[in-house]
Amino acid sequence: MNKAITDGLVLMPPAFEAGLDVYSSGDGTPGSDTYENASNGAFITADQDFAGALEMLKTQSTQRLRYMGQTPLLPGCYLRITAKVKAISGSFPTVRIAGFPAFGNGTLVSGLSEFGPEIVLSNYGEVVEVSAIVGVGPRGGVDMVWGSEPVYGHFGIDLTGPNGGIIRVDDLIIEDVTSVFLRDIISTVDVVDYGAVGDGSTDNTTAFEAANAAAAGRTVHIPAGVYRLNNSVTFDSFTRFEGTVTMPAEAVLLLRRNFDLPNYIEAFEDEELAFRKAFQALLTNSDHESLDLGGRKVNVTEPIDMQAAVPGRTFYATRRVIRNGQLEAANSSAWDTDVVTSAATYSASQARTLTSVSNIAAVPVGALVEGNGVGREIYVRSKNVSTGEVFLNAPLYDAEGTQNFTFRKFKYLIDFSGFSQLSKFVMSDIEFQCNGRCSGIMLAISGSTFQLRDCFITRPADRGMTSIGGGCQGMFIDRCQFLSAEDALDVPDRQTIGFNANANDIKLRDNRATRFRHFGIIAGQNNIITGNHFFQGDSVANGVRSAGLILATTNTSSVVVNNYVDNCFIEWTNELDPTPAFSGGFSFSALSVTDNVFLCGEAAPWFSYLVVKPYGAGHFLNGLSVTGNRFRSINGVIDRVERVDTTFADLDFSRTRNVVMSANSFNNVTTQTESPAIIDFSQNSNADTWSIDASDILPFGGQLLGVDAIQPLGALRNQANVRQYALPHADLRQGTNRDALRLVWPEPVRGRVAATVRVDAR
Repeated sequence: MNKAITDGLVLMPPAFEAGLDVYSSGDGTPGSDTYENASNGAFITADQDFAGALEMLKTQSTQRLRYMGQTPLLPGCYLRITAKVKAISGSFPTVRIAGFPAFGNGTLVSGLSEFGPEIVLSNYGEVVEVSAIVGVGPRGGVDMVWGSEPVYGHFGIDLTGPNGGIIRVDDLIIEDVTSVFLRDIISTVDVVDYGAVGDGSTDNTTAFEAANAAAAGRTVHIPAGVYRLNNSVTFDSFTRFEGTVTMPAEAVLLLRRNFDLPNYIEAFEDEELAFRKAFQALLTNSDHESLDLGGRKVNVTEPIDMQAAVPGRTFYATRRVIRNGQLEAANSSAWDTDVVTSAATYSASQARTLTSVSNIAAVPVGALVEGNGVGREIYVRSKNVSTGEVFLNAPLYDAEGTQNFTFRKFKYLIDFSGFSQLSKFVMSDIEFQCNGRCSGIMLAISGSTFQLRDCFITRPADRGMTSIGGGCQGMFIDRCQFLSAEDALDVPDRQTIGFNANANDIKLRDNRATRFRHFGIIAGQNNIITGNHFFQGDSVANGVRSAGLILATTNTSSVVVNNYVDNCFIEWTNELDPTPAFSGGFSFSALSVTDNVFLCGEAAPWFSYLVVKPYGAGHFLNGLSVTGNRFRSINGVIDRVERVDTTFADLDFSRTRNVVMSANSFNNVTTQTESPAIIDFSQNSNADTWSIDASDILPFGGQLLGVDAIQPLGALRNQANVRQYALPHADLRQGTNRDALRLVWPEPVRGRVAATVRVDAR
């Protein structure tokens, strides 16, 4: 900073040859004596050292020379006053720079130092330079610290020491030397001062590193220009980018003190590139656990390959967070789905492999696989081009042999699939604005405890979040909203899916999802699904409904509790079993559906809230609890709340074990099922065999496999109307559908009993 240059401030006193009437022999204030026509001062036109000089005869103990002009004193501005003098004859005086600090009214500001260092002249004709710096603050090198009260000063020199000497003085110089103190005053280091050149081609790595080293906590300023960095650069101080930087993909820019996306956008100017470079820095240093997007919206023109942003790193397992912003898909052909059709062979003995895949080089990793006998959400996890093999995230249920498969590679705003493993990664408070153009997030091939929390996945074209492998192990999805792009479509026309998971231990909590084909497909075990609201209806009278939540493994070991299941249902399948017929184990087991709200409106009468769909014969229920739920239908009546989808096979109800369906409420449901169920039965005529029909109360239309109690309600009487105190024996699984109970008494009786029956065997 130099006020004489930047603001046109006039500091320099006029030359002596312009007249001595502005040079005072006193303190420089108006009315003081001047050297114009003075007996002890005269202008000398010819001097071998000075072009023109004031010759002074020292006649006073302190002989003063002051410029009478008001030299302004500005906050933050430091002035240097310089004079060149030489002794001509007589005694040698002492010389010093001096000044008069003045208030705005011209009076003296007392108590301040009014002179600088002294120099004793010792040789005739020797030119000696004397100078002093005046300024507000007590910085090193400031000789006259005047603080903030003086408004201006009258500057010049003092001659002290013996009288009688004659000296000559060259024109006084007053200059702004604030730049000497710039580093301390403004606390800014400019990379240009360390050799940086913003021409877009010169490598500025060394200059940037030098500026960082010199900053020592001060802000590093990168002025206008384009600065090439061929290698990684770390800034330990705050940075301020007026210009931009370019660097190779593998080079890292680390902004330690202001590590957030807005600063990276300032550095790279391109939002997408800035996001990639900020993510690269997040994964390549240990200084920061999170990247704050600063509430910024990043306009994304193509899928962001997150692994490609960190070249050479395919494994990461340290907690990292990206938070607080929006990623929005721009209109671009880069979002178009890649579709490849290839012939391939499948064998259940290699349940996750396609072999002899034609055109395998064109088959994309992460592509959805479609074909006969292929379940939902089957993806290409990896491939081996040399052996012609494609490896899948899950088995196929009925695809033995060779056929043509279709591979669809959806495009995602954020794609982690290049990571072989990514664990402990969190995305928080982000909106993934897909705009019906692309999908949201693709997870890494493997990894644990990925967390999506307080996020919006808005209008995905195909998928909200996809797992193509085990990157969903222990995944958390908390307090997110999945907003479909297919709201206006009727249920059968919808294709989008909120998310899928292949691995175990999913926590799906307090989310909201609107009108997808399916909210979620969960293929692993030991899942906690609680507090979610997912709805999928339309305005079609007696309309069909799609599954909201699909549990795609038999031994699911999961809880579904306190959810709002709205115009959709929970489907339980084994579609990811390469040999779907039951061959041992637990079959459909370990599921608890508790304290949920189930609601439908204008649905077809055959709609049900809980549907079991076996893909092979011989399966049965072995551990199912449906309790405390509220089942309701509005604008229509449904037949029942639970059923078996027999498209491929029915359940073996003779093997039902550990099924409880109780304490539920029903509204506009024709068949209100329960187990254990109490049947109030009256036999009005005497008979030794009573037949009790349980078809309208046993869950899933199952068989009557157990009786907990037979309690007479009132007296049992024989033909003579005499009370009887006999007990019957019970024959189970009676009737064509084996859903009736036969009570056999020792003699014919009539009366009323409460029979507690079960759909399962203990």
